[in-house]
Amino acid sequence: MIHTVAVIGSGSMGSGITQVALMAGCRVILHDTNKPALERAGHQLAIQLQKLADKGKITEQERQSAINRLTLSDALEAIRLADLVIEAIVEDLAVKKEVFAAVSGIVAEKTIVATNTSSLSVTALATAVNKPERFAGIHFFNPAPLMALVEVIPGAATSQVVLSQAQETIRSWGKTVVVASDTPGFIVNRVARPFYGEALRLVEEHIADPVTIDTAMRQLGFKMGPFELMDMIGMDVNYAVTESVWRGMYYDARYQPSLLQKKLVDAGWLGKKTGRGFYDYAPDAEQPIANTDTELLLYISTRILNMLINEAADAVYKKVASVEDIELAMTKGVNYPKGLLRWCDELGAQTVVKNLDQLFDTYHDMRYRCTRGLRQAASSGFYYVANNTGSLS
Repeated sequence: MIHTVAVIGSGSMGSGITQVALMAGCRVILHDTNKPALERAGHQLAIQLQKLADKGKITEQERQSAINRLTLSDALEAIRLADLVIEAIVEDLAVKKEVFAAVSGIVAEKTIVATNTSSLSVTALATAVNKPERFAGIHFFNPAPLMALVEVIPGAATSQVVLSQAQETIRSWGKTVVVASDTPGFIVNRVARPFYGEALRLVEEHIADPVTIDTAMRQLGFKMGPFELMDMIGMDVNYAVTESVWRGMYYDARYQPSLLQKKLVDAGWLGKKTGRGFYDYAPDAEQPIANTDTELLLYISTRILNMLINEAADAVYKKVASVEDIELAMTKGVNYPKGLLRWCDELGAQTVVKNLDQLFDTYHDMRYRCTRGLRQAASSGFYYVANNTGSLS
């Protein structure tokens, strides 16, 4: 049983994970070497818990009990008695490994050690831990208290016992858990890349502007368009994930970053947090108007959706995760209107393959190559969701 959790890093993600664990009844030690940041995090957690009490979602007694279970410490030694340690610091392999080496020398040998990395190799990080079999990825999405999905990722050495215990613990915290193999981007950050990448390509080709593309995707059922979402996530964060997946996939054209997005990052136009990204958030800014041509909107949404389906089918074919977990990940993790593999079934794999082949014939660009798994599904009449196994047999 996990009774005491240590969270390393008091940024928005670390604070969010801390809140989730507190609400689940755990004792939590929140650690950060930056004492002012740690104190701010503690203050914000108290505010969030008070808001929940004011809304009647928790009682005053539950609020006070959660506060009493929280320990703030700028000394790493404070995590000594933790049953589970979750790291949520900067996405830098060397920095994370240094932290894990220090953690290994403090906690008990039975303590589970985990990383919240969104794109770094879990296996590579595990090499810094003295018992790599007790190490795993536990990837929350931001904001952690609101997002239902958590990806659990075993490294090459992760024991089945630790994997099962991590899944059971996160489920007991009220989250939907999916298991992903240790590949760049795991499920969500891999499968979602075309949502941004293909939208950016459409702008670079002067086929449509951001507001028109966002309109097309909202009409398809997405809650936010790709440019709205990039502005909300932060241009620097979104670009960094794309670049990390691209490098991890040995510069596969499907994941190639956009020079247009890089230009905005270089300019400091990072989205809502800086007041400007693809959109201008100044109070007096003129709002752009979308092109509502029906054929154009259909072309945009079809092209992006087909690329997303191709990526989901490739994830099944490469055994990144099961069909069920990929569907859960994309609906619960990034709130897609339906699972991409179910969408493929509804459209027909043959139709998706035909559309992708037309793109490849037009561009002769390897980003548009149809994954072998999807082509097999089209030729065999296979339905992904019908038998829910991901097998093409």
